Amino acid sequence: MAAPRESLAHAEPIFEAQGLTKIYRNGEVVVRALAGVDLTLFAGEMVVLLGPSGSGKSTLLNILGGLDRPTSGTLRFKGLELSGLGDRELTLYRRDHVGFVFQFYNLVPSLTARENVALVTEIARDPMTPDEALALVGLEHRMDHFPAQMSGGEQQRVAIARAIAKRPEVLLCDEPTGALDSKTGIRVLEALASVNAELGTTTAVITHNAAIKDIAHRVFYFADGRIADVKVNARRVEPAEVSW
Repeated sequence: MAAPRESLAHAEPIFEAQGLTKIYRNGEVVVRALAGVDLTLFAGEMVVLLGPSGSGKSTLLNILGGLDRPTSGTLRFKGLELSGLGDRELTLYRRDHVGFVFQFYNLVPSLTARENVALVTEIARDPMTPDEALALVGLEHRMDHFPAQMSGGEQQRVAIARAIAKRPEVLLCDEPTGALDSKTGIRVLEALASVNAELGTTTAVITHNAAIKDIAHRVFYFADGRIADVKVNARRVEPAEVSW
């Protein structure tokens, strides 16, 4: 796998966040999930977010994806100020620009792989076909199978195909290999790397598995609601080289 592009810092910014905070209140209990996050993510970049539970990773991902709003700070997507959008505008933003992959696959059990992906392609503006999306994640031979007939790794790859079928600029993944063993987890990472490389989709992956960091362009380390460190991988490895 190629080293990070020397021009990465000059690539088009996809996300620009400044001073993002998120505070949750439950009665007198105050939880500061984000405590002033600054970051820029670039077009075509793959990043990994590492840190203990409660460090702010998922909160940030939800805000990037338009599932939540920051308490304060600014967030721009390709120059569009997301933190000032209303509910309808955020819904359109999610529909047109963002794909989500979670730890649990959320497939419809009564639908085939092709039909699960078609749920997205039927409402997207410029989708690929379900067959194209499933082929991109290596499931050409499983298109007419139901979720119960597939392994966990195959179901997760269907979920990835569903997420990328609408050709999103951004793919946000929260513990996509968390429920998988090493062999099937690597197949899922291969699917994510293929989407990133072939479609140029900016990809952010949350994980507790520190070994996965080696497939990324950059690694963000979270602690106590802040980005504690950022490292650039001088050499990215193939998913098959990851030591689980």
